[in-house]
Amino acid sequence: MRIIIAGAGEVGFHLAKLLSFEAHDITLIDEKSERLHYADLRLDIKVMKGNATSIRVLKQADVKHTDLVIAVTSNETVNITICFLAKRLGAKQTIARVRNSEFIDNKNEINFSEYGIDELISTEELATKEIKMLLNQAAFNHMHEFEDGQLSLLGIILSKSAPFVGMSVKEAAATFPEIHFMPIAIQTNNSSNSIIPRGDTVFKSGDLAFFITVKEGVNELYKLTGKTREPVKNIMILGGSSVGRRVAKQLCNKHLNVKIIEKNKARALELADRLPNALVIHGDGRDIELLDEESIESMDVFIGATTSSEANIMACLIAKSKGVKKTIALAEIVDYSKLSHSIGIHSIINKKLLAANSIFKHVRKGDVLEIATLNNLDVEILEFQVREGSKITSKDIRDLNLPREATIGGVIRDGKGIIALGDFRIRTNDKVVVSCLSDTLKQVEKYFA
Repeated sequence: MRIIIAGAGEVGFHLAKLLSFEAHDITLIDEKSERLHYADLRLDIKVMKGNATSIRVLKQADVKHTDLVIAVTSNETVNITICFLAKRLGAKQTIARVRNSEFIDNKNEINFSEYGIDELISTEELATKEIKMLLNQAAFNHMHEFEDGQLSLLGIILSKSAPFVGMSVKEAAATFPEIHFMPIAIQTNNSSNSIIPRGDTVFKSGDLAFFITVKEGVNELYKLTGKTREPVKNIMILGGSSVGRRVAKQLCNKHLNVKIIEKNKARALELADRLPNALVIHGDGRDIELLDEESIESMDVFIGATTSSEANIMACLIAKSKGVKKTIALAEIVDYSKLSHSIGIHSIINKKLLAANSIFKHVRKGDVLEIATLNNLDVEILEFQVREGSKITSKDIRDLNLPREATIGGVIRDGKGIIALGDFRIRTNDKVVVSCLSDTLKQVEKYFA
């Protein structure tokens, strides 16, 4: 696949890195030589210095024969212009990164495809949605819904009190036959190793385990993992960034008690005007005395949403030490996303990874509807729409000879989630959620191509 990425900043570089691993023909365009030099040294891609809004530059990049143009500069107006020009010059598909949430909120009314933009992606909106899902199931470290919750992906650190700790997957299934869930990935305690569990895999205390479950299975997982579903009422947000502001607004609309701590006085005053139902505090959220004065120990959730990854992580660690049960930190540095399990923060959200998930579905073979990359693991979760004649429909699941490092987590058929076991046969038009290690992805795609 021929892909042009406009913008070699953090998002553009990260996308180029991930896409280059899959042997795509990538051209990265930017006006800053140092960015391109950094990418050229580290990635097997083409780099081109220039302004991607220039028709001459786009033609030099052979945009006419390009399958996908991804515009991810820091300027949304530039991104929209790049996509408009690229489509007019012959690009098959375009994706623009935007910051203004109004574009996302009104994209159906505006119909951006008429202007050559096939997809709009807002990293801020993606992060906001991720935080909302985590708050919906606050006991879990990771949460993702497929098809409005017909299947849910839940990640949790297993405690000693979990009834199936010490059992193998096969033993747990036999002991709790009424449970509607499927284990799909495990990160073992104090290790970066990723495991796709099989029947002989043993659940251990301290493991970070990921499950696919149907709607009725969510409550069952609470019981089996030794967790309790507790309501979220009091939330403290550090930082009035675009993500912090959007999250606060949506939580206030649900009549929750929201406190926002903002270091910049002018922005704090603006937030107070725009969010009359939230309590806005001017101060430094890393100040332990300030947090104590604002009763941090009474908070159900603490969200670090400043533009500083370090400040967000540090504040979450302080909040955890004060007894806050759920901590969520935004982190711009991708490697920080791997730290949540080891340092004790419940969830670290990286906007670049979220953007990559949204963009990857336009690149994968087969009809990929959704992707949920797990921050802490070298594991990908994909939702495929099954085509007629696909290899995946040829046999029962247990006879398909899927790679050992891949498993089918669940199936959505006729709008209803199903935990599909070995004797289940997938049909055309089913939606199938698959978990696999990254290096087996190409083998998995062949079953759906």
